[in-house]
Amino acid sequence: MNAVTPINREQRPYSAAAQAVLARKPALFINNEWVASSHDKVIEVEDPSSGKIISHIADASDKDVDRAVAAARAAFDDGRWSGLPPIVRDRTMNRFADLLEAHADEFAELEAIDNGKAKGMAAAVDIPGAISQLRFMAGWASKVSGETTAPYTMPAGAVFSYTVKEPVGVCAQIVPWNFPLLMVALKIAPALSAGCTIVLKPAEQTSLTALRLADLVAEAGFPAGVLNVITGNGHTAGDRMVKHPDVDKVAFTGSTEIGKLINRNATATLKHVTLELGGKSPVVVMPDVDIAATAPGVAGAIFFNAGQVCVAGSRLYAHRSVFDKVLEGMAQTGDFWAPRASLDPEAHMGAIVSKEQHEKVMGYIEAGKRDGASVAMGGDAPSNGGGYFVNPTILVDVNPQMSVVREEIFGPVVVAQRFDDLDEVAKAANDTCYGLGAGVWTKDVATMHKLAAKIKSGTVWGNCHAMIDAALPFGGYKESGIGREQGRHGIEAYLETKTVIIQL
Repeated sequence: MNAVTPINREQRPYSAAAQAVLARKPALFINNEWVASSHDKVIEVEDPSSGKIISHIADASDKDVDRAVAAARAAFDDGRWSGLPPIVRDRTMNRFADLLEAHADEFAELEAIDNGKAKGMAAAVDIPGAISQLRFMAGWASKVSGETTAPYTMPAGAVFSYTVKEPVGVCAQIVPWNFPLLMVALKIAPALSAGCTIVLKPAEQTSLTALRLADLVAEAGFPAGVLNVITGNGHTAGDRMVKHPDVDKVAFTGSTEIGKLINRNATATLKHVTLELGGKSPVVVMPDVDIAATAPGVAGAIFFNAGQVCVAGSRLYAHRSVFDKVLEGMAQTGDFWAPRASLDPEAHMGAIVSKEQHEKVMGYIEAGKRDGASVAMGGDAPSNGGGYFVNPTILVDVNPQMSVVREEIFGPVVVAQRFDDLDEVAKAANDTCYGLGAGVWTKDVATMHKLAAKIKSGTVWGNCHAMIDAALPFGGYKESGIGREQGRHGIEAYLETKTVIIQL
């Protein structure tokens, strides 16, 4: 819903630094060098806040992918990175983080221009989050270790047996468009710390910050071939990466549909696979909450980043006794979350990433209406501005069979439902193919723990939502993914365990 005062959604002028990035000739970063693609195909770069084409990036060919993988393979096989003392990997990664921090404002602006998110949000969340991923994982370079274990069936002293941890090898990493730089850091940080080498492909919709980050690779001190960045379409460049025989591991964040396809394609050579996929996260509000504090939190769970969050709180279950008050409180945040151009200093929510995604979100809203849902707030797009904006939307009078309840919309749309008891709401929360995140709002610690135990989800937040920290593992149950990222689990995903048994 729009604020009372009309909003000017015209995009603000770009800084000189951003304009310099946009003016660059399309290129790929391979072996610490900017190189031209083997063909002249490019992908348009669009500012979602204006709908205007502002630049172009290279659309990597199969030959380009092969060249990047060959660079990563050579860098891994000769040990120029994995063979370094852990303290060197640690310091190199921290220098990388220092350089990113020094250019934080520029990266926040590029993220806002490319993705459509509010620059203020990118500056507060995306860039600091990326820096923390690099710094946290840098410390793990010196803390990976094996162990000695006495065999079960052999006499004491007959053998000496131990395990060692070794980097898995060449990693193909494919990241999504919703948090472009943060997802890049989340992928590359554990791989680099473990001693792996990387071919990174950012989303074709949002490649600007990954390309700008590549400028800092050699300056930070990474040897050539350790971190290569190519741009291109998922069905071509991404597919080639996944199927490439010299790639040892694939890490992907994105839709469940594409994740399943990647998993099938990686099976041909039994590559290691980590998948962080879709979600339809439930948010449960108990009757004992402070409405004034809870309603804005529940609103933020779905409207932050225009709902383009894998753990967005898109299914609200509020106890019948507080349902109406919670919705009233959420509606009062409408002005705060009213969409604005990404470089507007007053913006908290920006544009949807693309015309295609905008049409998808609006299509879901219309489908919900056709199926009998009522609009309690929003349900439309602003009438002014040339960008891909959607007003924050609350749908009520929904049922579990509706597509808006069952499917991931990836927009600022929440479906709100009433419940009466814990068993009922736990069953409803679990009635989904997903299991990535969930939120519980209550003052009762016992209730919090009971629901946390009942809900099948990789993360359960209490009286907050979508709080992510580099030290805490993140991943999903069911069709929300395979494996965990972040924390100790995150680096283990990039390590092989070798057992050594020596007869004495």
